[in-house]
Amino acid sequence: MTVAEAAELLGVSGNTLRRWEREGRLMPDERTAGNQRRYRLSSIRPEMVRNQDRKRKTLAYARVSSHDQKDDLDRQKKMLEMFCSANGWQFEVISDLGSGMNYRKKGLKKLLEMILEGQVGRLVVTHKDRLLRFGAELVFSICEAKQVEVLIMNQGEDTTFEEDLAKDVLEIITVFSARLYGTRSHKNKKLIDQMKKAAEDADRS
Repeated sequence: MTVAEAAELLGVSGNTLRRWEREGRLMPDERTAGNQRRYRLSSIRPEMVRNQDRKRKTLAYARVSSHDQKDDLDRQKKMLEMFCSANGWQFEVISDLGSGMNYRKKGLKKLLEMILEGQVGRLVVTHKDRLLRFGAELVFSICEAKQVEVLIMNQGEDTTFEEDLAKDVLEIITVFSARLYGTRSHKNKKLIDQMKKAAEDADRS
């Protein structure tokens, strides 16, 4: 916040804030490119930040790629519920059934909306890839900007990694095949069919 905003919140004048800075009593948290003072609420009124944090909830997110993995989805949700309950957090579990390549899943969109609206203080997932196959780091960066703590329960390899990866590869092939088929190239069609077969074989193995 600006000097004027910080002074109003504290009930003092801007000159008082400047004097406090000279005396070393309250220093600005940063300065802009134009050398303007900026203050954080946490420095001026830390109790207000603590009250805000208490209002923010923990979000736990679970995902699987297909209907035949519903048992795994239930296991993820139970693990998240037990973990959050054991820590005494107020939490909500959001789940999705869809590819890790799909950025338009209903649960993922709700999760991002709640984070951007400042409703979330903590995000918990069982594995990083449960969030997104590619792009999870972008979500984590948004969390960092919004001061949302991210907890990944298991840093090891996901037990469904190979199965999910095969499904995601099939989705990528399907998207690009629609474009390549349009070129009416027999060579393209043959290549895509070979890639699909390899991915399907990997999924069944």
